[in-house]
Amino acid sequence: MKIVPFLKSLSRSVHNQEQHDQHDEQELNTVGACTTLTVWRKSLLISCKGFTVIDSNGDLVYRVDNYVGHPEEVVLMDASGKSVLTMRRRKKLTLVDSWFVHEGEVGDYCRTRTSKSSPTFCVRKNMNMLNANPNILAYVYREAWGHKRYAYLIEGSYTHRSCKVLDEYSNVVAEIKRKEANIGGVSYGVEVFHLIVHPGFDAGFAMALVLALDQLFS
Repeated sequence: MKIVPFLKSLSRSVHNQEQHDQHDEQELNTVGACTTLTVWRKSLLISCKGFTVIDSNGDLVYRVDNYVGHPEEVVLMDASGKSVLTMRRRKKLTLVDSWFVHEGEVGDYCRTRTSKSSPTFCVRKNMNMLNANPNILAYVYREAWGHKRYAYLIEGSYTHRSCKVLDEYSNVVAEIKRKEANIGGVSYGVEVFHLIVHPGFDAGFAMALVLALDQLFS
């Protein structure tokens, strides 16, 4: 599915800039084997708030359409509108804000039987002010297996669109990077940014983490 001309032009401009940016040559060599997605913090539907995610060719990859500003449930869809992952806020009374990640679509309105009701991961906001690393934003736990140790941690600043997702061995598996450039009169700001997914990490799950961060820190 092709996206609107504005986003397509924007995505290609970003892609071309990265290919020719000699100052970031070393970084680009690392990112070359990665998947770079352009994330626009805006829904394609006028009446909704959400996200539009496109690849370097200007093709729609993921979309999110929310009818309320702070929903208790966020559904990540693919280009065809099929639910990929569902994010649900933890409703129990707790000081720690958490979001559960479910596969497919869940909820009473779900018409299919293909989705899993049990969450696969849980994203929990870091509330420990005495933590040795104050840059940690959130921890991601494997909820289905009941592991007490985190599977991933997210550090950096979502407000400034500068984050890294690291696995339990401190390997970077995904990154959020802000675009400071101004191409063709289009200023990116913080509403348009890059999601860089490293080899072996699921792009849909990486985008789900973006959605969780947006709810936790926006």
